[in-house]
Amino acid sequence: MQFLCKEYQDGNPRVRSLVTETRIHLVPSLNPDGYELAREAGSELGNWALGHWTEEGYDLFENFPDLASALWAAEERRLVPHKFPNHHIPIPEHYLAEDATVAVETRAVMAWMDKNPFVLGANLQGGEKLVSYPFDTARPVSEMPAAAPRPPDDYEDDNPELQETPDHAIFRWLAISYASAHLTMTETFRGGCHTQDMTNAMGIVQGAKWHPRAGSMNDFSYLHTNCLELSVYLGCDKFPHESELQQEWENNKESLLTFMEQVHRGIKGLVTDQQGEPIANATIVVGGINHNIKTASGGDYWRILNPGEYRVSARAEGYNPSVKTCSVFYDIGATQCNFVLSRSNWKRIREIMAMNGNRPIRRIVPGRPMTPRERMRLRMRL
Repeated sequence: MQFLCKEYQDGNPRVRSLVTETRIHLVPSLNPDGYELAREAGSELGNWALGHWTEEGYDLFENFPDLASALWAAEERRLVPHKFPNHHIPIPEHYLAEDATVAVETRAVMAWMDKNPFVLGANLQGGEKLVSYPFDTARPVSEMPAAAPRPPDDYEDDNPELQETPDHAIFRWLAISYASAHLTMTETFRGGCHTQDMTNAMGIVQGAKWHPRAGSMNDFSYLHTNCLELSVYLGCDKFPHESELQQEWENNKESLLTFMEQVHRGIKGLVTDQQGEPIANATIVVGGINHNIKTASGGDYWRILNPGEYRVSARAEGYNPSVKTCSVFYDIGATQCNFVLSRSNWKRIREIMAMNGNRPIRRIVPGRPMTPRERMRLRMRL
C-alpha cells in the first residue's frame, strides 16, 4: 500500500498506469484473530498451525462450498451445461442457513465476491515458497472422464486424482508470472521448506497434486465468480522477524506488480442491445474453454486469456447470440471485443408453441382452400 501510494505521487509511470487503469482491492488480513495469536508468539515460539484457524476454530481456506464435487457429479450424469452450469454455480441452500458451520469471515468474503466483479485474485500465505492454482479438490477416480494421453515429457506425474480446470494453461501462466519474477521462488535445488520440491524447480504446482483439499477459496472463486484466484506462499517462515521484512518485500515486489498487470491480458468489452443499452448477466463463451463468464451490471466483461485467436460468443436471454473472432497478443493490454445483440422472437415463438400444445403448427399453403377443421383451428389460435 505504501509503495503504490508513494510511487504514484512520485510519478512512477508503471505504478501510475496500474493504479489508474485497475480497480485494486487489498485485504490486510482475512483472519485477524489468528494473526493476533501468531504475533504474540512470534517466529521462535510459533509453529505452522498457530494462527491458522479462527477464534471459533475454522480453517478459512477449507470453509467455502465444495462446488467442484457438485460440478463433477453433474458431469457424470451428463447434465452439464444444459441443466447444470459450468460457471457461476450457485451456493447450496443448506450452506447459507443461519446454523450452517460457516465462519463469519467466510460469509463476508462470499458477499464481497458477489458484490464486486473481480477478475484476478491472490491470497498470500506462509509456510512454503511456491504458487498454487486450482483445482485444489481431488476428483475421485470413479468420476474421472476419459482423458487424452499426455506427452511423455509433461511436467506432472500421472495422477488419477488430478483434475485440471478448463483454464489450466491460463492458471499456469499466471502462476509462472509470479514465481519467475520472485528473487528466490524458483531456487528449489535445496528442496521444499518441509519435504521434497513438489514444483519440479518451477515454483508452481496445482493444489490437488500438492495438498488436496475440498472447499478452498480458489476453487470457489473460479466456479462461483468470474475471478481466477491463486495462492501465493511467500516463504518457509510464517512470521518473519521485523529485520527480515525488507528483504521479503524485495523478494516479492516485482512479482506482485507483474501478477497484478496480468489482469490486462486477454479480452474485454461491452455487451449492449441495438439501442446501446448494456446487457447485464450476458454469458461470454470462449471456444475450446469449457468455462464461461458473465457480464457485470454495466454490461462490461473481462476474460483473461493466453495469446492466440479465439472464437468468442455473447449470449443473453431474449437476444440472438453474436459470434466473432478475437485475437490476444503477447503484449500487456486486453483486446477490445464488443458485442451488440438483437432482440430474439424465440420467446414469442415458445409462447405460441405452448398454446398449441407444443405440437408443430401446420403451415398454410397459399392458394389451397382450408378445410372446416383447419379454419376452426386457425380461428382458435388467433
